[in-house]
Amino acid sequence: MRFLLGTPQTPPPPAGCLPAHRRPMLLAPGLLRRARAPPGLPPRLHLSRLLDRYGFVAPASLTPAPREPPSDTADAKKRRAKKPPYRPPSSLDCGGRPPAQSDLPFDFRFSYTESTPASKPIGLREPRYSPFGPGRLDRPWTGLCAPAVDATLRDVEAEDPLPDAERGLEEARRRERERVLGEPLTPAERAFLVDKCQKNRTKRQINLGRDGLTHNMLNDIHNNWKTCEAVRIKCLGVPTVDMQNVCHQLEDKTGGLIIHRHGSLLILYRGRHYNPKKRPVIPLMLWKPAEPVYPRLIKTTIEGLTVEETKQMRKKGLQVPVLTKLAKNGYYASLVPMVRDAFLMDELVRIDCKGLPKSDYKKIGVKLRDLVPCILVSFDKEQIIVWRGKEDGSLQDQTQKSFLSFIDSDGASVKDETGDQEQVPSHWSSDECSGTGTSSSDEVPNDKPVISNLDSSRSI
Repeated sequence: MRFLLGTPQTPPPPAGCLPAHRRPMLLAPGLLRRARAPPGLPPRLHLSRLLDRYGFVAPASLTPAPREPPSDTADAKKRRAKKPPYRPPSSLDCGGRPPAQSDLPFDFRFSYTESTPASKPIGLREPRYSPFGPGRLDRPWTGLCAPAVDATLRDVEAEDPLPDAERGLEEARRRERERVLGEPLTPAERAFLVDKCQKNRTKRQINLGRDGLTHNMLNDIHNNWKTCEAVRIKCLGVPTVDMQNVCHQLEDKTGGLIIHRHGSLLILYRGRHYNPKKRPVIPLMLWKPAEPVYPRLIKTTIEGLTVEETKQMRKKGLQVPVLTKLAKNGYYASLVPMVRDAFLMDELVRIDCKGLPKSDYKKIGVKLRDLVPCILVSFDKEQIIVWRGKEDGSLQDQTQKSFLSFIDSDGASVKDETGDQEQVPSHWSSDECSGTGTSSSDEVPNDKPVISNLDSSRSI
């Protein structure tokens, strides 16, 4: 208030009159110099004030020399050598390596259960690019497979189209399989391996899906055989319609033995004399090959019927009660006997396939055509409609013969790897073996070529 009113202010008292705790602190010159030192440099500690007062400089031997930045040569020595850039295995350049040579005595196909050598395409969808990569395999790719024997040696019109070289390969494969399997397993050994491969004991499992037994799956099976004598395989989807073909191809292509089957679960045994270090060389497919072009599955008119009769049959087929509904990625082993039984009551059978991919129910229709046998009528509205044929047609006789042969094969004994006969295990139920009827080559007339289950589904 005094300052605002203009009254003079009293000057501060001298420092000598102030008490000790209010007097300003006088710094020595050395302390003042250290206080004013730049913040980046550490303060110098001296034992005496004379060093700061008279400017004494310590000798160079007592002052630490500043660190010099490392030179480029030192960095080059410490620096690690750069790794070469990553190149994916699908690179077109094989890096100067020689092509892989495999002694497997069979033709390399993408799928061994969903394609047959008897299928004859009418064209290719793309040029013959090998799925193994250019220059990576010593076998040529024909668009369908990589044959073990030169394809030019085949003579389709001959009575025996298989050349002597292929017969020799099959005989060598059979002898090698018998040698690796060795003596048959005792019941105790079989029970021990089956119990060891159960779900509560191990999580090791190979899934066999809609593509069936693929070529790269063979490598997975041999990799599992490195550390265990048997491996569990679960089959779901389209291949389960014909489980006999799945079991046959697994034993034939891997050289193992199926020692247990329960529904869609299989246990594949490697053999007593299997040596993981001498496992066969299996070159891997780097991509899925394009499927060839096959004739149409559903034609404008059914053979033996007129156009109007074909239209009426397709309309009638959509009104027939549904025989069964197929679940996605389900187990279809009982489908073939169900269709055979339904043909005893009605000439048309409808199967509901809602939710399934179009390629899946087309493959199922082709399998039914070959295994029942029957005539495909329509795939409209996600339904499979099949016709048993005329009452006086040859399909009736073929259905009856195939049904009788299925009954005979269900109770017949099977031969194991040593040639001794062994009874079919009790856990192989009739429903599980329903897909184990006669092969398609025995059921389809000779005047019609068999179209593969996988490739013919991609019809033009």
